[in-house]
Order: sequence, then C-alpha cells, then structure tokens
Amino acid sequence: MIIVPVIDLMHGVVVHARRGERAAYRPLESPLCPGSSDPLAVVEALLRLHPFPALYVADLDAITGGAAQHGVLRSLRRRFPALALWVDAGFRTRAQLARFRDRGPGRAVLGSETLALPFPPAATGAAILSLDWRGGGFLGPRPLDRAPALWPPEVILMTLGRVGAGRGPDLDRLRRYRRLSPATRFYAAGGVRGPADLRRLAAAGAAGALVASALHDGRIGPATLRRFACAPLS
Repeated sequence: MIIVPVIDLMHGVVVHARRGERAAYRPLESPLCPGSSDPLAVVEALLRLHPFPALYVADLDAITGGAAQHGVLRSLRRRFPALALWVDAGFRTRAQLARFRDRGPGRAVLGSETLALPFPPAATGAAILSLDWRGGGFLGPRPLDRAPALWPPEVILMTLGRVGAGRGPDLDRLRRYRRLSPATRFYAAGGVRGPADLRRLAAAGAAGALVASALHDGRIGPATLRRFACAPLS
C-alpha cells in the first residue's frame, strides 16, 4: 500500500479541507510550515517529512467551475520535477483532458463529481478515476459507480464527508468495491486518522491511501511512513 499526500488549492493557496464543505475552507495552518499556506512551501514541508514520490492536487477553483490554476501546477512541476502530480482539475469533457495533457503538468484524476458521460474513463489512458460521495450519495453520472467495465485500472474512493473529519476511512465501501472488481487498484480517500487506519486499509486490500490532516498534525509521522512502500504503482 502507498501513501499519497494531498493538497487542496483554492485561489492560489492551500486550504484545510473538511467534510467537503468548500465554502468554509480556510488557508491551511500547519506545524510543518508555520505561517504559510503557499503551495510550494507546503509541498516542500511534506517532502521534508518523507520523500513522497506522488502528490494528489485538488484544484478546487476548477472543480467548482472557475479557472484552473495552471500557474500553480507549473510552479510545482518546476520546483519538484521528480514528484508525480495527480491532478483533479474538474475535468468534464475529453477536450479538457486533452488540453491538460498537452500542458503536461501531471497525471489527470477524473472526478465523478464533475465528469460528463459519454466519456468512459476506461478509454482515457493513464488517467485515474475518482468515485466521489457526499452525505451517502454518489456524485456523478450513473451507472459509473457500479460499472467496472467503464473504469481505468486505478480508482480513488473519495468519501468527502470524512475528509478532515477524523471519522476513519470507509472500510465497508472499500470492501464492497474490492468484491465488485478485484483487479482494480483502489485508493481510499477521506478519514485516515493514523497508523491503525493505514493497517486496516492495507488489510482490506487498498492499493493506497490519500492523506492530509494526519500528516500535518503529526499523527502519521516519518516512522510510520517508512513502513509503507511509497512508490507509485504506475
């Protein structure tokens, strides 16, 4: 299992995501980089914690229908050329995805919340699909949430109501989806509180976990990170 740190970008800064309530997000305050929510400073602090090879970036401006933060992504790519960026920039159409790939800032994450079909993620090459839920409801076009034939090999299970809430990961959902598609590599997102949750996810068959708050507040530290294989699978 791999651990992928997360940054949420809003108006050019990193914000503290909590339960998917985006109107309430505020600039990140982290002991890892006191006094700064600048994306470059935050990522540099995360890499001091551990040499993560991959970073998940949620461009909340683009996800909510605004302008994509291409300048921030380019700055991250220049500053950290060895770091693989997994970017959810609110992709809705194949044309948007093609433009993103032409710019080359990272690997696209197709969030079901914004994705429009017909646009089967399975036909999008190296992209990752994120199946998104809020308040128990699936966010996205049906039947994408229950049609493995439409999925690429790697899928994020994003439970927005657990993000930053300290409620633990949705292990039941992970187990259900592992039964539905045993060959898919699933990454759990939302609710990871510490090493015990990581062990539970590994035991349940997760390919990886997306983590933010537990890294910043020290519940997951260098010793725990060293126990996990933190190289991207593809």
